[in-house]
Amino acid sequence: MAPEQEGITQRLTRSGEDALGKLTQDLLENPFVIGALSRAFEAREKAAQAQEVAMGALNIPSASDLERLTRRLRSVSQRLEGLEDGVDRLDGRLAGLSAVAGVEARLAGIEEALDALRRQVGELVAALPGAAAPHRREQERLEVAAD
Repeated sequence: MAPEQEGITQRLTRSGEDALGKLTQDLLENPFVIGALSRAFEAREKAAQAQEVAMGALNIPSASDLERLTRRLRSVSQRLEGLEDGVDRLDGRLAGLSAVAGVEARLAGIEEALDALRRQVGELVAALPGAAAPHRREQERLEVAAD
């Protein structure tokens, strides 16, 4: 496009926008147009209310009923997710406790094995010849230390 044509196009566009803006402003300031728009919005609201009443009489949910139900479902869904997270955390804690219980059971088994070894060692020491002599020396030391 030639620079002259671009200038003309821009001027025409600008003047068209200005004219449209002025027309819109004049319409919004016109009391007749304002009254008509106001009545149209009131009629729309009354029609929506009448539609809701008619749908209620037919036991059909309205759009607002469906929106309310959707919000409640989202709320229940969020609560359920929170509960699931809590159950998962509790499950993890219980798994940790069962691992601790397993360690405690192993420790109890080790303690029993140690007790059995102590008994066996005691029996072996008692069965050795001259095993009573060291005990006498200990008793003698204790008696001397007590005096």
